[in-house]
Parts: sequence; structure tokens; C-alpha cells
Amino acid sequence: MANFDILEDLKWRGAINQQTDEEGLRKYLTDHDNLALYCGTDPTGDSLHIGHLIPFMILKRFQLAGYHPVIVIGGGTGTIGDPSGRKSERQLLSAEKLHENEIALTKQMEKLFGTENFEIVNNAEWLDKLTLIEFLREFGKHFQVNNMLNKDVVASRLENGISFTEFSYQILQAIDFYELNKDYGVEMQIGGSDQWGNITAGIDLIHKLQGPERQVFGLTIPLMLKADGTKFGKSAGGAVWLDPEKTSPYEFYQFWINQDDRDVVKYLKYFTFLSHEEIDALAEQVKKEPWKRAAQKKLAEEVTKFVHGEAGLAEAQMITDALFSGDIKNLSVKQIAEGLKSAPSAESGSESKNIVDFLVDTKIEPSKRQAREDVQNGAIYINGDRQQSVDFAVDPSAAFSGQYVIVRKGKRNYTLVTIK
Repeated sequence: MANFDILEDLKWRGAINQQTDEEGLRKYLTDHDNLALYCGTDPTGDSLHIGHLIPFMILKRFQLAGYHPVIVIGGGTGTIGDPSGRKSERQLLSAEKLHENEIALTKQMEKLFGTENFEIVNNAEWLDKLTLIEFLREFGKHFQVNNMLNKDVVASRLENGISFTEFSYQILQAIDFYELNKDYGVEMQIGGSDQWGNITAGIDLIHKLQGPERQVFGLTIPLMLKADGTKFGKSAGGAVWLDPEKTSPYEFYQFWINQDDRDVVKYLKYFTFLSHEEIDALAEQVKKEPWKRAAQKKLAEEVTKFVHGEAGLAEAQMITDALFSGDIKNLSVKQIAEGLKSAPSAESGSESKNIVDFLVDTKIEPSKRQAREDVQNGAIYINGDRQQSVDFAVDPSAAFSGQYVIVRKGKRNYTLVTIK
């Protein structure tokens, strides 16, 4: 650990936005063998998406460097909802739904962080025990309303209005840091750039209740923007989830492999654990041989393996290779559905049909003349086989359990025909 400077590594990766006390933290890391640090997430959904992953990647880096990460699942704060990054009030979730989400998020975190030198806690453990009078006397007394109003997350909501419930969220998050410091020895909180006000509120509370000499630190990560200025984390189909049932490993892999040359090196620094030398070498390849997309392939491999494991990566690559080469016969029905989810689609009946009629009826071809021409020229593939006879009969029951007929026109123009 002494030979690895985690703060310099984070700076090189462009992963530090603000720090409360860089000099103090650096000295602490030099003088102490360990550091416990935390990041929290509220169970407002049953899966994290890749935007949520950003601060947890930093937490993982600290874990790999030998430090002790603590993840807080917000069973207490989740009943209210963080107003950060929102223009309107959250819809409150039922206790049952929150509990389901807590279980799902805990499983995701255990998959990412393993079991060594890592723990998960739920802030309901202390927040649920607070009475209203205790909250006001023990904690509320230490917060000045004028300071709370000046926090960015609150100030941005004043025009449209913010409820007292969401206004008080920053106090609850401050209590989290205080309780974690007091009972779990946590000295540092990390979060997105929108969490700066909440983090500093926690540090202020610890200093008031534990004494100003108490060493605690805060670090935020920059807002991730793509080269075109839009927010990172969305695909054409919406959020890219960590849950394989919401975003399949293939779709996840494709998201990363399709990244812009202008963004890929930044993402290699943020989302992989490759060395500086490996990333610098890939950056050179982006400059000299961008058409090879070596950096994108490596990015897709590393992040898919981290989130979905070796098996998820292998499946994603198998589907990718099959669709690229046209050799799709060994794909399962499920893999076909995943791989061609975004491809043009059509429907057809279960009866056998002449290839020309099939292509026109499914609107893959605009006319019988064009269909005949493309078939005879060898441009049409049915379920992975080139068909050049205009007398060929398309039998929907011949492949993929009779559920699909896969038509490829040209090199990689697929249509997924669902059999009704």
C-alpha cells in the first residue's frame, strides 16, 4: 500500500472533483495502515444503473488498494428520497417495495465487492430508532436553516418548492456519517458532485458532536459528461442497468463497445482497473488505428466482466461474434432475442411460404422483383444460410424452436421475424 498513492491515481483518472482536506487526508493515509470509507445508495429502485456505478468504482479502487469500504443501503433515507438532481418531489415507496429493493441492491453490491474487507450496513438501523424529539434536540439543533437553504440541492428547488421532508434529507445523511464514524470507525465519505453539501453537513455534525479535532474527510467525483455535452449513462433504449434481467450482458457489452473515440480513454480510466501503462497504450491506438476499436473492445470486456462475471462476458462476446460473422445457428432462442432486440422486426404466420412471398409479406423487400433479384444475387440469408433459389420455401418450424426466422440482407442487416 505504501508504494501505491491512491489519491494520485484518482487524479490521473480525472476522478476527483472536490476534497474537504486533501493535505489532511494524504497525511492520514501516510500515518495509518487503514482507512474506512463509505458511499451510500437509497433503495428507490431494484437495480443500480451505470450512472450509479461511478462512485462505487472509486470505492472499489480503495478496496483494491487495501482500504476498507462500507456501503450504506438507505433503508431509512430511502423512505424519504434524496432531492439531489431532481426538479420535483419523489413518489414515496411502500415499506414492502423498499425492502425488496434493499435485498436486490445488497446482492448487486456483494457481487461487485465480494466478501473480503468489505461490509454493507443499512441506515434504518439507527434512523428508525430516532424519535421526533430526539431528532430535533440531538441533531436538528446543530443545523442553521440559512445554511441549509444555501446548499445547491435545496437552492435549486426553492423556485418550484421543496417539502420539509426532502429539505430534511441532508440532516439524515449527516446523521449517517456521524453514526458510521462513531460506531464503525468510518473516516471518509465519497459521492457524486451533487453530494458535496450533504457530505460537508456530515463533517460539520461530527465536529460539533465529537470535537473539531476528529479527523473525517469528504471527496466527490466530477459529473460525467460525454464529449457531445450530454449526460453519461443513457442509451437509446434508456438506462443501462446492472441487473441482467433489465439490461442483458450482451446489451451491456454493446453499450461500451459503441462508445465514441473521444470518450473511450476517459471511460477506461473511470471504469476499468487497467494500469496507467495499459490505458496509455490503448490511447495511442485510438489515435493511430481508431478503426480497430481496440480501446472500445477492451473497455467492453473489462466492465462486462466486472459487472457480469466471466460467464456474462463470454455470452456477450459469443452473441456479438455470431451476429458479426453471420454464423447464428448455435445461438439459443434467448440469445437471439437479446442480440436482435434492437434490430428491425416483423411478424409472420407459422405456415411454410415461398421465400419471395415471405420477404415481401414481412416488408423486408419492397417488391417481388427486388426480392427475386436479392435472392439470386446471394444477398439473402435465412437462419444463417444463404438462399439463392427463388423456389426456396421458408419453414418457420425449421429453427429457433419455431419462434423466430432470422433474415439477413447483405453483410449485417438483420430482421427478427417473430412467428405468430
